[in-house]
Amino acid sequence: MIRNIQTIIPGIATSDGAGVKLRRSLGGQQQMRLDPFLMLDEFSSNDPNDYVAGFPAHPHRGFETVTYMLEGHMLHEDHLGNQGHLKTGGVQWMTAGRGIIHSEMPQQVSGAMRGFQLWINLPAKEKMKHAGYKDIQVEDIPKTSLVNGGTVKVIAGSYEHLGISIQGPIQGITTAPLFLDVHLPANGEFEQRIPKELNAFVYIYEGDLEIGGPMRTVPRQAAIVLGDGDLLKAKAGTEGAQFIVLAALPLHEPVVQYGPFVMNTRAEIEQAIDDYQNNRFAIS
Repeated sequence: MIRNIQTIIPGIATSDGAGVKLRRSLGGQQQMRLDPFLMLDEFSSNDPNDYVAGFPAHPHRGFETVTYMLEGHMLHEDHLGNQGHLKTGGVQWMTAGRGIIHSEMPQQVSGAMRGFQLWINLPAKEKMKHAGYKDIQVEDIPKTSLVNGGTVKVIAGSYEHLGISIQGPIQGITTAPLFLDVHLPANGEFEQRIPKELNAFVYIYEGDLEIGGPMRTVPRQAAIVLGDGDLLKAKAGTEGAQFIVLAALPLHEPVVQYGPFVMNTRAEIEQAIDDYQNNRFAIS
């Protein structure tokens, strides 16, 4: 059964950190989420004034952050002493767990800075696990060619089609996330099996794309939430298309968010604020 378009959530221009300009689709409004996805930001600019101030030290608790760099170079540092370089094509998968204080700062003062940050919720039983992260360099992300000349990068989960299965570097997470970056030439076609129990969406960042059965053209810079089914079918327009595909198991748990803290109850949020203010994150 082909997945058709259920909802379109446009990216809203905003800023975060110390003034980094970006577009926020999921999470742009309080209820505009797709369980377990909490937020998706796209940052894209050739003007250093839009990004050079970066994201100075700030806390998180209760979820995972995924930063995917299309272009540019950022440095991650956290209160646990970890440090990692995010460069073009690379990914950082960070589990905030019980608490982490980190910064992401540009290591360039000119040129393009482009990429995504995704927030994925953690189940209640894992929200207070120890914090940690994994830096994945571009050479460690599998990339395969399609018969029509396109390509697929597999960041999390597996690319599966016609008996082919290519595993991404991120596996074994409770929400079983799928994260693909797909590039199609003009009029190129793409199919991906997405188990019916997963919530899924697509985000087009270049070109034109049609999705579903029958096909329907979708806008750029918007989260295209997919309905029921187990197969994604997409076709690029005359300009080709570049898009990310994201899917994961929903948690079906209450979500209470206060800025960078995402828990299940208000009491847990109040505890997170108290722990942060009293330096208890330092022992995460």
